[in-house]
Amino acid sequence: MFNKILIANRGEIACRVIKTARRLGIKTVAVYSDADAGARHVRLADEAVHIGPAAARESYLVIDKIIAAAKQTGAEAIHPGYGFLSENEDFCHACDAAGIVFIGPPVSAIRAMGSKSEAKKLMEKAQVPLTPGYHGDNQEPAFLNVQADAIGYPVLIKAAAGGGGKGMRLVEKSEDFIDALASCKREAASSFGDDHVLVEKYLTRPRHIEIQVFGDTFGNVVYLFERDCSVQRRHQKVLEEAPATGMTAERRAAMGKAAVDAAKAVGYVGAGTVEFIANQDGTFYFMEMNTRLQVEHPVTEMITGLDLVEWQLRVASGEPLPLAQEQLAINGHALEARIYAEDPAKGFLPSTGRLAHLSPPDENLHVRVDTGVEEGDEISPFYDPMIAKLIVWDVNRDRALARMLQALAEYRVVGVANNIEFLSRLTACPAFANADLDTGLIEREKDYLFPEQVEPPREAWLAVALADLLRERERAAQLAARHSEPDSPWHRRDGWRLNSAPSRSKIYRLGDVEKHLTVTHRGNSFDVALDGCVSHVSGTLNPRGLLRAEFDGLRTTATVIVAGERRHVFGQGRAWQFAAVDPLHHGGEGGGAEGGLVAPMPGKVIALVAAEGATVEKGAPLLILEAMKMEHTITAPAAGTVKAFRFAVGDQVGDGAELVEFEVAA
Repeated sequence: MFNKILIANRGEIACRVIKTARRLGIKTVAVYSDADAGARHVRLADEAVHIGPAAARESYLVIDKIIAAAKQTGAEAIHPGYGFLSENEDFCHACDAAGIVFIGPPVSAIRAMGSKSEAKKLMEKAQVPLTPGYHGDNQEPAFLNVQADAIGYPVLIKAAAGGGGKGMRLVEKSEDFIDALASCKREAASSFGDDHVLVEKYLTRPRHIEIQVFGDTFGNVVYLFERDCSVQRRHQKVLEEAPATGMTAERRAAMGKAAVDAAKAVGYVGAGTVEFIANQDGTFYFMEMNTRLQVEHPVTEMITGLDLVEWQLRVASGEPLPLAQEQLAINGHALEARIYAEDPAKGFLPSTGRLAHLSPPDENLHVRVDTGVEEGDEISPFYDPMIAKLIVWDVNRDRALARMLQALAEYRVVGVANNIEFLSRLTACPAFANADLDTGLIEREKDYLFPEQVEPPREAWLAVALADLLRERERAAQLAARHSEPDSPWHRRDGWRLNSAPSRSKIYRLGDVEKHLTVTHRGNSFDVALDGCVSHVSGTLNPRGLLRAEFDGLRTTATVIVAGERRHVFGQGRAWQFAAVDPLHHGGEGGGAEGGLVAPMPGKVIALVAAEGATVEKGAPLLILEAMKMEHTITAPAAGTVKAFRFAVGDQVGDGAELVEFEVAA
């Protein structure tokens, strides 16, 4: 076994590898960019080496810097994690040349599976079922358009070197093909340095099922069962589970054999995933093989009781697989939800900022949290905006669903927009709960998943007011205790006045709704008038914002976190963001004209779609911005004229920068 390894990655996967290495007594070396100098993976590792600026192409993607860091620290092996250089054959070559073990498959397997089109040819020879499509080398747009027409719409354009949902476009009709192809090629070139694509038939209502495989240097290959990753948005997995529902023993064996055949066809060693697309009738087709550990590997660990990173380390150090196929078994059901800094209400637009408050559910036999951040850390615009992976396990799917809902309800994030409430709705969605799964579930169930905003219950307004009142009382008591006359009425913050009941006003806003609450102090409790009705309220508040409240005899708990004028209220599985209104302050929150053509986040301009001086209709694409590894199209807010672009292609822009001078038609 190795004495020291370097982890050529960041975030939660680097922390995940460090956890296993530490348990096995292996020292770890982290690498970090300028943006990650204080990151959690750097804090956890035994040593850390700075490798360059924040941009991944100048740090985490620079092979020479990674190899130099390994040599400098005496690391015997490199774990690549996922993403970045994990499936880069040049990196694998460089490790071999430097005498450093690459904790992954041989370069021949990476090369064979690195191109989706070449992989399809290999799988065809190995008699693994393939989706109908064009996987050749001719990349002329007109030729590919003809191929798509022959395959029949809808078709999916996919980056040959792609993964993680990047470089993929669904095309519904022939006249949309050329524009979609151009966008796909741009994203593929940006993400993978290769704009080669393939075109495949898009199956309606397909399921995305993948098989975890593992091989060693002795020719042994096993499969560790399947994961259902059907619930996706923009081809990016959102909720994963293992095992797949409705999977018969015969179909599991058939898919497992196909996956093992695929791995053996390329002499595979280490952890890998063979991904299939499956029809509702159970027929399945090979999509691709990921020659690395997957983001969703924890659900496989939860149902098998195995540590896949430990298996990786043992196989890479020359040991045989710890178990044979007949020794592997499934126990219970596991789910994984990806907690992201993003705003589902705004098209899942990524969010950046400091995690002012972060409180995940407690980990135990049923709940696991894999994360690369802690409270106070930054979600930067340079990398994937994942906050954590929340994994739950129980004896069957229904109980695992209940565990997930409970764990999501306990998750508290303040400082960035996040998808926790969306994941709660998704988990509770009848289609998902009843395992009516396909890759279009989110779009199909959008009315349920994206409901109209409704006013929070009365208890939420009372909770935010009570929390503020308790904080004020605590601060007043602390100040009085430090004063020479602690009993002076001038220390009180309860609206005290001579010959009159102590009362005061509190004003809170949620969206466009503003409410005035009148508070009368009654010793250790309060009467709060809201919407013409008075409630008697009391409670306690701890330093982490946990509120134990009693409203008219009803006892409940909530968490109320203060961030500036914001009051983040968590309760009943929901979260609300109130604003405390200062009655002496005039003017609204925020600023900027509605419909302003500004950058929603820091990014790079990659295309000017419209021409200066052009007259366009509402919704017409004007400019394409690349941010957080995704393309964002800026569209016309109304019919009008493009007067001028403020930036050129290739320019970096800041959050809120004005991108386009636009004149709305009279």
